Amino acid sequence: MRVISRKWLNELARRHPDAKPGLDAWFHEAEGADWANPAQVKEQYATASILKNGRVVFNIGGNKYRLVVRINYAYRVVYVRFAGTHSEYDQIDAEQM
Repeated sequence: MRVISRKWLNELARRHPDAKPGLDAWFHEAEGADWANPAQVKEQYATASILKNGRVVFNIGGNKYRLVVRINYAYRVVYVRFAGTHSEYDQIDAEQM
């Protein structure tokens, strides 16, 4: 998969350095993945939440942080839409990100 826009990941890691190892691990795993559908994402990340319109929410750092992405399965592209704390996540509409 090709991950687009590390800006969100870098910003969260800058604000919360303890998130960096989890974000880096997710980034490298996502780059090495070849997800063709949501079921394959769930296979690799059992705790991921599959939303409508290709949105997926990943738990980072033991659910302390949340990562919202939009996946275009046909083109194998993952667009990072949001990365933040659990409380920041509670203030957004993940299905619209």
